[in-house]
Amino acid sequence: MMNIQIPGRELLSLSHLVLDYNGTIAEDGNIIEGIRPRLAELSKDLSIYVITADTHGTAARKCEGLPLQVLTFPTTEVGKIKAAEVCRMEGGVVTIGNGFNDIQMSDAADLSICVIGREGCCGALLAHTDVVVTSIEDALDLLLKTGRLRATLRT
Repeated sequence: MMNIQIPGRELLSLSHLVLDYNGTIAEDGNIIEGIRPRLAELSKDLSIYVITADTHGTAARKCEGLPLQVLTFPTTEVGKIKAAEVCRMEGGVVTIGNGFNDIQMSDAADLSICVIGREGCCGALLAHTDVVVTSIEDALDLLLKTGRLRATLRT
């Protein structure tokens, strides 16, 4: 569990990290360099899940050896499925995504982060997230270096 006290807000207690795959932790179906050690470090405090429509069909293979669970749903209903999975976790969830199918899971999360990476992001997602960053490294570092998150979200 990860507890983050945001000045002027309630204590943020996180147990789960839910990640989108393509455009978030992967570019063109391949895990972005520098992500593996960050996920290993975060797995000490959080259960990590990748929930994806798996556009390139590579998520499970590329995530082998990482301390996370991959859930693949190659369907047009993946947005609803992602949200249902987040709700099933019953709180303490941080989500990181970049696509239209990440909107509903972002709404269901306790903390949501949008990544505007090299593959871009869905403009509509911006209004549904707590924090917007320009790289997955920055998104994960908000959780590894929580002072950054405190500074961004304080009242």
